[in-house]
Amino acid sequence: MTDTAPEISRGEEYVVFYTAGPYDGRTDTRISTDGTWETEITVIAAFDGKETQLEYGAPVAKRVGEQVQVTYTWDQKDSDPIEAVEERYDA
Repeated sequence: MTDTAPEISRGEEYVVFYTAGPYDGRTDTRISTDGTWETEITVIAAFDGKETQLEYGAPVAKRVGEQVQVTYTWDQKDSDPIEAVEERYDA
């Protein structure tokens, strides 16, 4: 097994896997615009009608068959704070 990253061509699709944080377990499909994958992804999520920016980074890429899969990990420090569930409903 080698430690080299898979190659991806400009215009090729790759699958994104999100780990940790609010998007844990979700997937997305992206297209490489320059022959690489994103080094970080900002996801805009809505919680109780309020938009929040979630930062995902530290990509780890692998090729599975003909598909490049890139896993991103939630960067809580660089993401907007998310209110605890019990604090969302002020009476």
